[in-house]
Amino acid sequence: MNRKTLGKRIREERLRIGLTQEQIAEYIDVSTTYIGFIERGERSVTLEKLILLAECFHVSIDSLLREVSENAYDQKLFEELNFLWDTASAEDRNLIVSVSRVIVNRHNA
Repeated sequence: MNRKTLGKRIREERLRIGLTQEQIAEYIDVSTTYIGFIERGERSVTLEKLILLAECFHVSIDSLLREVSENAYDQKLFEELNFLWDTASAEDRNLIVSVSRVIVNRHNA
């Protein structure tokens, strides 16, 4: 994977969870300028920073590095659902399960 592709994926993940470059920079202990360089593919990311980015985005490192595949969309949905689950309260988790049951039962009827 080239730096531009990785940078684009990092930007997409940052925007997906609604964080600013400043928030990401603070989380991984770098400058905001450096985050901009990474997102534009102008700088490489160290393994240490890549691990922190994956943790921050609630995704696996391989999902950041993986080339786009036929299952990429499903993987993105799965990761988004995991993020929502991880950040939801117990009450909201019950609601997520209830809504999911209604959707599945509607398609199985």
